[in-house]
Formats: sequence, C-alpha cells, structure tokens
Amino acid sequence: MNGVELFFEVGGDGDPLVLVHGSWSDHDSWTPVLHALALRFRVLIYDRRGHSQSERPPGQGSRFEDEEDLAALIETLGFAPAYVAGSSFGASTALGLAARRPELFRGLVAHEPPLMGIVADDPELLPLMTATGEKFESVLAHLRADETLAGARQFAEEIALGPGAWDQLPEQRRETFITNAPTFMDEQSDPGWADLDLGRLSGYTGPALLTKGTESPPWFSTITTRLSRALPQAETHTFEGAGHIPHISHPDAYAERVTSFIEGNNRRS
Repeated sequence: MNGVELFFEVGGDGDPLVLVHGSWSDHDSWTPVLHALALRFRVLIYDRRGHSQSERPPGQGSRFEDEEDLAALIETLGFAPAYVAGSSFGASTALGLAARRPELFRGLVAHEPPLMGIVADDPELLPLMTATGEKFESVLAHLRADETLAGARQFAEEIALGPGAWDQLPEQRRETFITNAPTFMDEQSDPGWADLDLGRLSGYTGPALLTKGTESPPWFSTITTRLSRALPQAETHTFEGAGHIPHISHPDAYAERVTSFIEGNNRRS
C-alpha cells in the first residue's frame, strides 16, 4: 500500500478502529488491549513502514509517508471513516493525517505525541527539553556506532520508560526494540518529525481524546494542552500511575477509556 509492503491484521466486529504504534515497537505492542477492544470494535493493527514485518524502503523517510500509509490502509481496507488511536510517534502520525484528511476520521485518540516543536517556545520547558535533546543525541550516537543494544537500553531507561525498565521488558519486546532501532534513527533525521501545524489541525472538528500519564515527562502535559486548544472537540484524560505506554502498563484502564470515548461519541451522534 502506498508503494510499500505493510503487515497488518484485522479482527473483531463493530465500529472500525485503527491502532497506530509508536517508535521502536510494532503491532504486537497492542496485544494487552487487543482482546478487550476487538470485543467491541473491528480493529486494525499494523507495523508502520520500517518496523518489524513491514518493508523498510531505502533512503530518508518522513512522518508524511507514515501518514499516507495510514490513509491508504483506512481507504483500501474499507475502514473510512475510522476511529484512530495512536501512541507516541503513532499519535503524531494520526494527528498529522487528521489535519490533512479529516474526512477519514470518525474520532481520534492520541497518547503523548512527542511533538516538541509545538512547545519549543515555552521558557519553562527549555532546560528540560535541552537535557532531553542531549539524551536523544547520545542514543543516536550509539546507533550510528552500531551499539544498538546500548542505544535501545538508554532510550528505554532515560527517555521513555524509566530506570531499570529495559531488564523488566519481555525478551520479545527487547528484540523488537533492537530490530526497529534503524527506523528510529531514520525518524529522527526527518526535519519535521516533532512539528505540527496547529492552525491546520484546528480544521479537524471531529471528536478527539488526548491522553497523558502522571509518570511521564512534563512536556507531554504541555503538548496536550496546546493540542486541546487547537482541536475544537478535544477532551483530555490522565492515566493515574501510568507513563508513556498505558496500553501496556495499564491495559484495562486504557481499553476502558478508549471504549467509553467511542461509545459516548456514538450516543451523541
């Protein structure tokens, strides 16, 4: 689809729901919530280009390509208009597509998109973002030096999940991190990976749920606030005790909140 071979699976019955994973991971990251969601919805999971079982084209990639892949899946598989739930970079992808192709969406769920470009003017966040940028560069330096394990561990423990997280991950998830490390490096080389046109996003007038975790870095809260101001029908939700991947750490709470959002919107429409 869209000129690239994408792995995908479809299951369940009901309103169409597409799940878009974040960096380093793949479709399997949705496994903890998949059964609960497939009981209510027709669910599409897939590996974004360059991840696991999907094709990794040569040359520099872009988030725009990921957005176009998402659009192709929604249209080709007969999901349009769909509910779309994205996590991290997957949330950035979903938001970017919603800004350009709002007709493809019945509703949008976005958890902690790393759109740091939209909060770069916040002086309170500047020291923290500078320090985080240095950690990102250190991870990338490991990857460029073919020190993939060291880079993956540093990203997991110092940026995404917290101290000690790497050794607590199941072996399969650690292997997925390592497999998809080159695509993370490619994503970071895309000049527009952290930016979004909020003016254009405001043209998406459909239902939107923006979520964050209490244990996540504070810039995600600021990003969520900026996005909620741009989206006319945005509501927000905070997962208590959760961080950057609530669909893994708090699967019951995540599945319940997504389900209530969709079913609540159906009752209103």
